[in-house]
Amino acid sequence: MELTTGHGELEGGVKRQLKQRHMAMIAIGGAIGTGLFIGSGSALATGGPVGLWLGYCLMSTMVYAMMVALGEVATLFPVAGAFTHYGSRFVDPALGFAVGINYWYSWAITLPTELVAVAIVISYWDASTNPAVYITVCMVAIWIVNAFGARAYGEMEFWFSLIKVIAIIGLIILGIVLMCGGGPNHDPIGFRYWRNPGPFASQTINNGAGVIGGHWGQFLAFWNVFVQAAFSFIGTEIIGTTLGEAENPRKTVPKAIRRVFFRLVIFYVLGIFVISVLVPYDEPRLLNGKSSNDASASPFVIAIENAGIKGLPSVINAVILSAAWSAGNSDLYAASRTLYALSLEGMAPKFFRKCTRRGLPYWAIIATGLFGPLAYLNTGGSKAAEAFDWLYNLSAISGLLCWWAILLCYLRYYYGLKKQGLSRDSPYLAPWQPWLSWYGFIWFTLIIIFCGFTVFLKGNWDTASFFASYITVLIFAVAYFGWKIVKRTKIVKLEEIDYITGRRQLDEMEKYDNERYKPVGRWGRIASWLF
Repeated sequence: MELTTGHGELEGGVKRQLKQRHMAMIAIGGAIGTGLFIGSGSALATGGPVGLWLGYCLMSTMVYAMMVALGEVATLFPVAGAFTHYGSRFVDPALGFAVGINYWYSWAITLPTELVAVAIVISYWDASTNPAVYITVCMVAIWIVNAFGARAYGEMEFWFSLIKVIAIIGLIILGIVLMCGGGPNHDPIGFRYWRNPGPFASQTINNGAGVIGGHWGQFLAFWNVFVQAAFSFIGTEIIGTTLGEAENPRKTVPKAIRRVFFRLVIFYVLGIFVISVLVPYDEPRLLNGKSSNDASASPFVIAIENAGIKGLPSVINAVILSAAWSAGNSDLYAASRTLYALSLEGMAPKFFRKCTRRGLPYWAIIATGLFGPLAYLNTGGSKAAEAFDWLYNLSAISGLLCWWAILLCYLRYYYGLKKQGLSRDSPYLAPWQPWLSWYGFIWFTLIIIFCGFTVFLKGNWDTASFFASYITVLIFAVAYFGWKIVKRTKIVKLEEIDYITGRRQLDEMEKYDNERYKPVGRWGRIASWLF
């Protein structure tokens, strides 16, 4: 098992270069991307304002359940490729392989998703230039940043995440003002759109040619919001990919975990609430695969334009553009580190673990970066919205499978401790266990199973939509059973789970890092609290 040495570096080659402020901002910045700024418009069109808000509120509780579970195990065992390692250690080596492949694939396929989003955003200003030009510029910039290593990635994410955080807070305040009648139009919107066109949309069938009426149709539309909401939250678990390169992880990880939920409540629950009251769900400009294919599809931009505010939509567009680029930057980082971790575990070719002297896993970055050109699928015509929607679905289900596996690993970890009569002595203890983990695990299971239910509605079969919804589940199953058959792995018995290996090395590293990274003076303590 690859673990950290007493000098804070991973024996596999990467180096601990991510500081506490990097970890804190990555935790929240990795989650704020086009899923919130643009994809939420599709969710609003699908579920209606109340359906949208309730869906995001419920998803935030599920993500919180996953994050605190991850936080407890990651703080105790902050190893490279946490998801892969925990699957092998607490459940079955075959699950570790399946989770690792799924997570690598998830982020690798999300990279072109964000590049497509870049083309969508820039078309707001320039619809005449071939989107391949902007996709290429953005893709090369992402490659360059990741080529400079974890410190460059962390520094870029810190500042771009800060921009996104400030922008979201500003948009929430602006939304409340507009809701109360502020702005050039002086029109107090209140909860007008919750009443008309209504709180819930109805489920469409036959590609929009008809709808399922009544409460059943509204429930089905509401259920559809979960997958779209999941895409917006993907990235909260990215802390697990940074464990091998985080300074003093036993201090930085718990702090990031404790704060991430409250930040998500502020940025997502309040941000989505603002969207739900300012934009009607039948607004034709919303991105729903059938209409607008530029950044005017962002519900934030639509709300500002409807309020009659001049100039500000372009500013918000610039923020959305930075969010898309930042999210793409995180995609390449997370995917490459996952491939690197798979190599360390002996589940991927050995050359993927090769690093430069600065700790850069260059082969893993090169292999993952090759997924970027998939974004050129967007350049064949006016199909940007459809390309975004397709990749959006694939990424969302991959993220849900990863979250499901994290909770499964935690439950095995929890019951293994009880079976062996050991106490939970992690520096960070997840609250309300095991009930909170069971809550998230059951919810994720149901959402994964029924994520593509619309294709089974009468007269609504679509082969492409079926594969977009379930191909990731199939890949996960093939990876698990394929590795299990080839390697003849067995499920680890609860009484045989290893809770000892690596603890001494980690204790030595924590003592070393506590002395090296201790905040000095008043400003050092303030910075430590903020970041």
